[in-house]
Amino acid sequence: MSREEVWVTGMGLVTPLGVGVPAFRDGLAAGRSGLRRLEGEEWAATGADVAGVAPVIDPLDVLPRNEARSVDRFILMALLAAEEALEASKLTVGQNVDAERVAVIVSSGAGGLSTYEEQAVARSARGRIAVSPALLPGMLPNMPSARIAIRHGIRGLSSSIAIACAAGAMSVAEGLRLIREGSADVVVCGGTEASLAPSAVTAFGNARALARAGTGDPEAASRPFDRNRSGFVLAEGAGVLVLERAAHARARSATPCGRVLGWGATSDAHHPTAPRPDGAGAAAAMRLALADAGLAPGDIGYLNAHGTGTRTGDLAEARAVRSVFGDDGPAVSSIKGHIGHPLGAAGAVEAVATLLALREGRLPATANLDDPDPECALDHVRGAPREAAVRAAVSNSFAFGGHNVSLVLGAAGAPD
Repeated sequence: MSREEVWVTGMGLVTPLGVGVPAFRDGLAAGRSGLRRLEGEEWAATGADVAGVAPVIDPLDVLPRNEARSVDRFILMALLAAEEALEASKLTVGQNVDAERVAVIVSSGAGGLSTYEEQAVARSARGRIAVSPALLPGMLPNMPSARIAIRHGIRGLSSSIAIACAAGAMSVAEGLRLIREGSADVVVCGGTEASLAPSAVTAFGNARALARAGTGDPEAASRPFDRNRSGFVLAEGAGVLVLERAAHARARSATPCGRVLGWGATSDAHHPTAPRPDGAGAAAAMRLALADAGLAPGDIGYLNAHGTGTRTGDLAEARAVRSVFGDDGPAVSSIKGHIGHPLGAAGAVEAVATLLALREGRLPATANLDDPDPECALDHVRGAPREAAVRAAVSNSFAFGGHNVSLVLGAAGAPD
């Protein structure tokens, strides 16, 4: 018995390269950077001086005035990305899809950090009266999914997943599972993160995890797989995909952006923040994803790496990739050189980047990869995007806690 085929029929983004998929696609193609210097005393006190900052969003452009107060930025970005994805899919819940057969799983690694911090400061300064009664619905991690469901009348499962930087990818995997098991015809899934809250930035800086621009070019701070990498650049953004049962999509003459072919997830069971040095957990996730997709390593033409620019993380991932694919593996790149690391949104944003690469036959380059670390030897795409006709790809996401998630994505119309 063959399994249900799952199409991606819509995609939406908010990233440091702009609002919308076209801004992101064109930015990657042109080699533009979304990294900028953080100015002002507030940021100087955090120890960070560069970040991937998405465009300013006026809450009143997204929500009615009576709902816009105290709504965290991570919710606003998710609503914008979902709006674009659903519009691209040409789905209208309750018209060409049953509202109870649509699910939404849009996750975050941290939730509304800035909103919580602002309210905590206000309470400390002015007491109980300063705390907004809208605090919790404005910052809880489930609220992007809840708000999307409310906005679009989605009455199926609404959920979120809390596994840090792998949350977005796991949301896509859960969407695939829901459709395969027959629990939904459509799943709106992805991740969102607005992590540029002073306390969080300070914590990452004190952990010596962040790259700094110093007196140099802030656009050069994020350097995945480069010999001179020094940490990741914190970023914000949102990515949402509309997954749809292929038979349902065909019945309404929908056009796929691509397909979700398989997934794999493992735990390192090693350390709260550091990956296994040998990359064994990451390799196991990739092997599970390939087996789930019914593909062999040689079927994969491109790998979108987690590739954050940390010394231990990049090295562990490179070892994992070589373990699975050998020395003659797929082309590899990380988009975090362009946009930084948007934590729980990363896996969803990178899934969109991978699907765009498959659709357009253009693999994004890893920005700032000027001197590849010989210990991270892979077939790196660097300098400029590479033209290549690829039918299947892997997208990796790894997280604090040892969470490893790999997705196998296919070009639209590619055979199983």
